[in-house]
Amino acid sequence: MSDNTRIATFLEAQAAGPGAARNTLLAYGRDLKDYADWLARRKGTLLGASQADVESYLIACAAEGLARSTRARRLSSIRQFYRFAVEERWRADNPAIRLRGPGRVRHLPGTLSVAEVERLLAAAPTVGRGLLGRARNTALVALLYATGMRVSELVELPVAAARGHPEMLLVRGKGGKERLVPLSPPARAALDDWLRARDADKARAASPHLFPSGGKTGHLTRHRFYGLIKEIAVAAGVDPAQVTPHRLRHAFATHLLANGADLRVIQTLLGHADIATTEIYTHVLDARLRALVEEHHPLARPAPGGAREG
Repeated sequence: MSDNTRIATFLEAQAAGPGAARNTLLAYGRDLKDYADWLARRKGTLLGASQADVESYLIACAAEGLARSTRARRLSSIRQFYRFAVEERWRADNPAIRLRGPGRVRHLPGTLSVAEVERLLAAAPTVGRGLLGRARNTALVALLYATGMRVSELVELPVAAARGHPEMLLVRGKGGKERLVPLSPPARAALDDWLRARDADKARAASPHLFPSGGKTGHLTRHRFYGLIKEIAVAAGVDPAQVTPHRLRHAFATHLLANGADLRVIQTLLGHADIATTEIYTHVLDARLRALVEEHHPLARPAPGGAREG
């Protein structure tokens, strides 16, 4: 059995398991193909690799300038493959099990101000082909900002989830985990308008997807939405380089936290498995607390004559 066949067998097994995410499987495939090709150039194979080989591969990835997050993901893919190889008795040990990843550099997420989001929401109804395109774009932006969904979760929504003027949407997230996200009145109104326009169009009415498309997925793709949000940014007078679907998700979390929402609630709404992932947004709290102290603490007030008390 060749290395490519073993990778394909591993991916098929992962796809058959519960909660298999298509994007995760694609990442596994890319990472393992790169690792197998690296080994082949050194006359090695997946089943013949040692811990030192895996370490050397990760060092080579670092030398290529790959980001820490990419290297961490590649190690995870390799570790998962070898775990499967041990289960299948292709080899007796997992050479990656003792290796630690490079870790991730935690950056503050790029976000958008409330004013910028308001301009995007106002511009969305002006962008698109005809009433149908404009209604769809309005719903996309309104739903993304109102719920904080990942863009893949949004474009893959089934139309059944949106029927009946719901106050909450059932979202299927990473690993097949489901969560409920509330809809604001403006988002519900935008959704209702889109459903009416969508159902009146014979080409779209029969689709099981909320946002149908003629492509092979049957629904609007992430890449197409990425392009749409850039068009809406231009119409809104907001720098398109600063506007992405993911930044609208960040804006959702940042604005909630800045207005007093509990971090655990935001974790649930975003679908984060670990609170540590959500804690990156606490930079907003730091700024808010600093402003409160400067505004209300007596020692922060300017003393007569312009100097501060103290």
